[in-house]
Amino acid sequence: MHDVIYVLCESSSAVLRFSATTHERLTDFTIQHLRVPWDIAACEVTNQLYVADWQRCVWRMSADGADTRRWLPKSPTPSETFKPWSLSVTSSHLLVTSNDSNQLIQFDAVGEELIRVDLPGDVKPQHAVMSPTGTFIVSHYNTQLEHYVSEVNAEGRVLRQLSGSRLLPLGWTPHVAVESHGNIFVAAYDNDRDSRSVLLLSPQLELRRVIIDEHQLNYKEPRRLCYTERSGQLLVGLYGGGGIAMFDLLCQ
Repeated sequence: MHDVIYVLCESSSAVLRFSATTHERLTDFTIQHLRVPWDIAACEVTNQLYVADWQRCVWRMSADGADTRRWLPKSPTPSETFKPWSLSVTSSHLLVTSNDSNQLIQFDAVGEELIRVDLPGDVKPQHAVMSPTGTFIVSHYNTQLEHYVSEVNAEGRVLRQLSGSRLLPLGWTPHVAVESHGNIFVAAYDNDRDSRSVLLLSPQLELRRVIIDEHQLNYKEPRRLCYTERSGQLLVGLYGGGGIAMFDLLCQ
């Protein structure tokens, strides 16, 4: 956001900040009561950061760190279960996946619920983003632990899917990102096949190519993606002490 990279660290209440151009370490922020940092999303429209505290709540933080508050759920005793899993931002809207309830929930800039998408009962969402056409791209697994990337409409109907195969070992697909033309980036790893990659899919969920392979990922599992179309940078969060890898897709 505004050429600053914000990073969460496992088992830490700190939000690390780096310059996106020089990679210089900037002053960290702290979310005092953050327990289990799980996902982070930034919105340049509202100038806010959103942090998922795993299965507990969503924190909101201003870009300068001056205003930090527990934002969702609004009530400390909500009438229904709200257990956030992962986050994404489109314009000023925040999209939250709820792994417990098989739902996608979208909120506006003041935290009012806009839409709640009920997914099929066997779909366990990992991460979701809104496509340029207003549908939702969801990485998920089902009750048979098969992994998919699906396009879902606002009524929860699955429009199309990409599933794993012998030639395309999806394995786990923890995070996705989408660009303005509808092309989709997918973080995928399969420990059984020793496969780690970032895939590029067409808007029709057809595999275009492996855009980043296991060698470029230093054999680490890709767990988070952040694509900045203005600069062509794709940031990949790597599990197991791998840090953040930065790729310039305009040069590929």
